[in-house]
Amino acid sequence: MTIASDVLKLLRLDSSDDKQHLVIRSAGARGKAADYSFGIEEEYFLADRRTLEVAIRTPNELFESANWSTGGQAMREMLQSQLEVATNVHVDVNDAREELRFLRREVANVAAQYGFAIMACGTHPTAVWRMSQPSPKPRYADMIEDLRSIGHRNLMCGMHVHVQLPDPEKRMAVMQAMLPHLPLFIALAASSPFWNSHKTGLKGYRLAAYSELPRTGLPELFESKRDYDDYVGALQRSGVIPDESHIWWAMRPSMKHPTLELRAPDTCTFVDDAVAIASLYRCLTRHLYLRPHLSKQVTAVERAIAVENKWRAQRYGTDCIFASRDGPVTISEMLSRIIDDTTEDADALGCSAEIAHCRTIVDRGSSAEFQLRAYRDAGDDIAAVSRWIATSTISGTNAPIGRRAQAPS
Repeated sequence: MTIASDVLKLLRLDSSDDKQHLVIRSAGARGKAADYSFGIEEEYFLADRRTLEVAIRTPNELFESANWSTGGQAMREMLQSQLEVATNVHVDVNDAREELRFLRREVANVAAQYGFAIMACGTHPTAVWRMSQPSPKPRYADMIEDLRSIGHRNLMCGMHVHVQLPDPEKRMAVMQAMLPHLPLFIALAASSPFWNSHKTGLKGYRLAAYSELPRTGLPELFESKRDYDDYVGALQRSGVIPDESHIWWAMRPSMKHPTLELRAPDTCTFVDDAVAIASLYRCLTRHLYLRPHLSKQVTAVERAIAVENKWRAQRYGTDCIFASRDGPVTISEMLSRIIDDTTEDADALGCSAEIAHCRTIVDRGSSAEFQLRAYRDAGDDIAAVSRWIATSTISGTNAPIGRRAQAPS
């Protein structure tokens, strides 16, 4: 990729060392913080602008326009009703927040020109998966051929957070150490309480449906990069997968970038929530990277407890009480421990305020609580939920802070 230096300067961008991607220029002034640069990917639903029913078929021109309007940062996902955006590589959290807001505004404006709205949530409240259509790309056609009905049921949207490590070869150790903490990110981001026009009783139903796909769930306990490569190689030689991008765990080493990619969270309806959760993951990644001995403390028992806590996070969201070797732990207690442990990391990365916002999410609830409140206040009218999501995706970047939303019985 070659871009004139004067253009890069105007856009406050640099080329990465490998010339494969762009880096926000502010990264150059942050010293060691640049070792933990990060990026955020968000998936949105495309819905009819008038009815807010999920789109079935969407024109290629929409995505071509969105891609041009965002500088190549908007694209199709597996199903035609989905649109994905990806930020540039960031060091400054404020730059990341502003870019994410920009991307939402741009794709929303483009979508509106074609009669659609975007909705940031884990599941669309009224979508019927049987009507979903795959995107017209060979990759997705091959995936649907393999997955069949399960592929069509992948009518869900998630947020992915990439964090670069100083030494990418140490990603496996950090991934192992991160395992017990993954349920916290699921709970904070829960935004999928509805499925096929029904209240599921879960705050985060998305991962329950997503678990139908192969190679999902929590990562296996691979202690070394060699073990992971042996696993991937076995699947490739057996013709099961073409490459490691078909491993869809809740967290994985990225194939394209020298990053550890968090994939567990639902798409957050509020931008501030998304940035806060990404910042918490980034700080914890740094904390665990600098303490490699912590990975040895995560055994088969810890992974089994994390699997249970994953379910509890999906079921209860920010009302969750987690299991531990020592007994029950509230979500507030777990979050406080992590914030206390990563104070130095938050200071080094300049995102203490964003980490503090995670306490706000726990206090007033995630998007799931807001959706359930909208449903209850409208007399169990599911259309009110869609209206709330569509409005809040664009204008609700700062969630109202007040009385905690009470989940309906």
